[in-house]
Amino acid sequence: MRPPLPQLKLWGSETMLKRDLHADAHALQRTALAAVEPAAALQRHVRREGNTLTVAGRRYDLSDYEHLFVVGGGKAAAPMVAALAGILGDRLTAGAVVTKYGHTISKSPNLQSTNLQIIEAGHPVPDENSVRGAQAIADCAASATERDLVICLISGGGSALLTLPAPGLTLADLQTLTDALLRSGATINELNTVRKHLSRIKGGHLARLAAPAQLITLVLSDVVGDPLDVIASGPTVPDPTTVADAQAVLARCGIEEVSFQETPKQGDPIFENVQHVIIGSNRLAALAAVERARQLGYNALLLSTYIEGEAREVAKVAAALAKGARIHGDPVPPPACLVWGGETTVTVCGKGKGGRNQELALAAALQLSGWPGVLLMALASDGSDGPTDGAGAVVTGETVARARALGLDPRTALETNDSYSFFDELGSLLRTGPTGTNVNDLLFVLVGE
Repeated sequence: MRPPLPQLKLWGSETMLKRDLHADAHALQRTALAAVEPAAALQRHVRREGNTLTVAGRRYDLSDYEHLFVVGGGKAAAPMVAALAGILGDRLTAGAVVTKYGHTISKSPNLQSTNLQIIEAGHPVPDENSVRGAQAIADCAASATERDLVICLISGGGSALLTLPAPGLTLADLQTLTDALLRSGATINELNTVRKHLSRIKGGHLARLAAPAQLITLVLSDVVGDPLDVIASGPTVPDPTTVADAQAVLARCGIEEVSFQETPKQGDPIFENVQHVIIGSNRLAALAAVERARQLGYNALLLSTYIEGEAREVAKVAAALAKGARIHGDPVPPPACLVWGGETTVTVCGKGKGGRNQELALAAALQLSGWPGVLLMALASDGSDGPTDGAGAVVTGETVARARALGLDPRTALETNDSYSFFDELGSLLRTGPTGTNVNDLLFVLVGE
């Protein structure tokens, strides 16, 4: 006689306690970003006691060095350099860093009496200030001798912000190429493979400029898996990609070939005096969100920090998991919190405005339409999703119905890549302003009781 089949439990009974999913999602957002705040991340890895500077357990006797320079770039450059200036004090000789417009810390006491240049520039498409800033960094690094110490600060956005065209190329050439690659749906790895072979500073060239000085690179990662050669296009590490790889990216994207130059490789003596330390990452932010969700009473699970692919396709998977948790309690029962990290892409076909997280949220809203007790938040950690001032968006099972009641068509918005206008009118955009950090994107799926 066969045993009776197990009875499925349907989660979501009306007798269960109701939760404020919106408030909880915003709590996760705040916790995740606080975990990768640049200054605190740097201070956890760098400390000074007298003339001893300790970086991730490795000690440097500052009396061995005549000058201490700081260079670098990225959306977190300003808080990172402010924290470092506070640690080095009067031992800091000079330096230059480049950050995105609006990301400068103007009132930091650590920067008021130092010989540091903080230059704001364009992102994701470089501009004249990107070139000016990169040239200042190159000049500073090149002035270092074997008796000097150079500390390089790298964070997300560094590839666009550190733009120094290779001989024979202009800024306009790089602007056109960057825009074409972004519109083609190229991944950050593909984009940076191309950038490295068109630069005098990326792909290990900054290490060449700084050699033979001692070089320390502190990295706040914005790339899935934290590959040092991809983050900000790896200005101080050996480059495993080749000119042939860069040409293949252009061919796949249907872009006309340009003139590339080769980059320094593993075994080159310019990398002998270099230390690299990752001080913050997407995984750290995601794990903090999971812990916070558990404190709020959720059954929380970190699914992956390697999420890539087309935003609208990732949205289908996220919605499917939300439905599974809601009906069957898989992969965890309600109250459930599923956390993802990574960076999706969008192949732009329409003339609308938006970003990868807004598009993911819009596609998910269509998949979740009519499902009660489910919320999805997709956000860029740096506060700007693509070319807009939105960091992402929040959707629920009621989003589509609410939009249609206002005369908005979610399917048309998705087809025309106009997620920004859709969510702006709906009042569901996330607007955080510059967060001071950049560690990829985060995706929270909450399922109430």
